Amino acid sequence: RQENLLNPGGCFECCIKCLGGIPYASLIATILLYAGVALFCGCGHEALSGTVNILQTYFEMARTAGDTLDVFTMIDIFKYVIYGIAAAFFVYGILLMVEGFFTTGAIKDLYGDFKITTCGRCVSAWFIMLTYLFMLAWLGVTAFTSLPVYMYFNLWTICRNTTLVEGANLCLDLRQFGIVTIGEEKKICTVSENFLRMCESTELNMTFHLFIVALAGAGAAVIAMVHYLMVLSANWAYVKDACRMQKYEDIKSKEEQELHDIHSTRSKERLNAYT
Repeated sequence: RQENLLNPGGCFECCIKCLGGIPYASLIATILLYAGVALFCGCGHEALSGTVNILQTYFEMARTAGDTLDVFTMIDIFKYVIYGIAAAFFVYGILLMVEGFFTTGAIKDLYGDFKITTCGRCVSAWFIMLTYLFMLAWLGVTAFTSLPVYMYFNLWTICRNTTLVEGANLCLDLRQFGIVTIGEEKKICTVSENFLRMCESTELNMTFHLFIVALAGAGAAVIAMVHYLMVLSANWAYVKDACRMQKYEDIKSKEEQELHDIHSTRSKERLNAYT
């Protein structure tokens, strides 16, 4: 270390070696994953809170007493799911970064070929399977997040049409979206005061755009999972080739040692015969 401090060239070489050991592909995928999860969880949570306010203020819906599973209870469950997703993928991103470091040349030189090719091979296979399942899960989350975007787009379109067409009487019934039961009529029409107040408020526009950003975050998480799959597949091929190379080096070293022993034995026999 003292030599590296006194020698600028040694510090430069050390920095180049450290930079060469960074898994840039895994780093990019991790940043994309964190950005997507942050957008989905943050904007999704705020959009759900805005949805509760809209239902209570303009559709005049109230929470059902008791343990009945209503739309407000479902929204609370979705919020807890968002908390779990944020925590789980924060840890998973760190694990994938660690796996990426363990398949770089710097860690390989530090711990040796054998540990990387044995442990790293099993870890890469496990992460490939797990990342593939998470990619399918995020595809489902993306499809599910598009539903509230579609609902709010219809509501936003109705608000826009009322300003363009005078005298239009359009209604939005929550039963057609499955938010309330069939026997419970909760609809709002353009001629009502609540509808006009809702269209003029910024809460509707904000909630709509928050759901759009949450949908974009879910899509970014899907792209990050695909990126991780490519990185992990490359790491799998790397450790597999390293394992084969290690076996080849062991066989080659063993053969060279046998040839050296044979040559030493023959030299001793010739020396004894000459003596």
